[in-house]
Amino acid sequence: MIATWYALVSLMLVVYVILDGRNFGAGMLHWVVARTPEERRQVVAAIGPLWTWHEVWLVGFGGTLVAVFPRLMASAFAGYYLALFLILWSLILRGVSIEVGGHIDDLLWQGFWDFVFVFSNFLLALLFGAAAGNLGRGVPLDAEGNFSMAFFTDFRVHGYVGLLDWYTVSIAIFTVVILAAHGATYLTYKTEGPVHDRSAAWAKNLWAAAAPLFLAISVESWVVRPDVPEHAITNPFCWMGLLIIVGSIVALISGLSNGRETRAFVASNALLVGLLVTGAAAIFPVMLYSTLAPSNSLTAYGVASSHRTLVLASIWWPLGFALSTTYSVFISRRYAGKVSAERDTQDFY
Repeated sequence: MIATWYALVSLMLVVYVILDGRNFGAGMLHWVVARTPEERRQVVAAIGPLWTWHEVWLVGFGGTLVAVFPRLMASAFAGYYLALFLILWSLILRGVSIEVGGHIDDLLWQGFWDFVFVFSNFLLALLFGAAAGNLGRGVPLDAEGNFSMAFFTDFRVHGYVGLLDWYTVSIAIFTVVILAAHGATYLTYKTEGPVHDRSAAWAKNLWAAAAPLFLAISVESWVVRPDVPEHAITNPFCWMGLLIIVGSIVALISGLSNGRETRAFVASNALLVGLLVTGAAAIFPVMLYSTLAPSNSLTAYGVASSHRTLVLASIWWPLGFALSTTYSVFISRRYAGKVSAERDTQDFY
């Protein structure tokens, strides 16, 4: 049952990264693919009213994590306190910039909120990437399961590490690039005119840049955590994730080369799924690895709730998930279709 809940929690995080990750990417490219106020409204309209709903998956992920793995949340929230508040403020600033940026027809006002929009999305991608790097590398957990970290220490990956070192920075850079590529692919699929053409060009360049970065962080991950590949080989979900990655890369190259926007967008989503599934399966059952002593690490089996709590959660969780999925599909279909410069975008901005 614990392994099943680990998979369900991972699923909610995967859905969030796919959905809001494209918003991060589109936001980071806001200035380079859109050069006029009308084109910038077109980019924001592509995100549309969906961005608030995408964050619900993050809330659901956190709530499920509290219910199912409470000890993990207690340890992680205390240790990542500063980083979590940076993420929270970035999410707030992004939302404010979308909601108020177009309310006053003034170039200075709109230019300021455009900057906030771009910067907050970039910072969110960077912070989530650094968080993924910390999850892969580990944190300085003591014997009681507690830890605290500065922003950086000596940039080493063992011992009393900080939030940032050469490995977590590498993962953060890769995350920024791949989410920007994901966002460019989404804008290519969603927009028309000059924004579409620039997004298509950026998508090709960014995906080309992501390939060597992925190879580099794969080698780095093996150096930092040599125990992970040994466990991954025996996990069938890792092989499933690798197959998804290979298939997605083939479809993505084909879609980008032949101008098949839908194929490229689907492949972009699938590629993120493959990467996240492979990573989650590779580290299981460890949820927080200790850089001080492996015996201090927190595993899914050690931080899970009682059997009774898990049984109760298995009753209400499917209902909530079904409602969330149903509404997500409904709202996505409601705002499906291309967003052009001629389409009224004021409602989204």
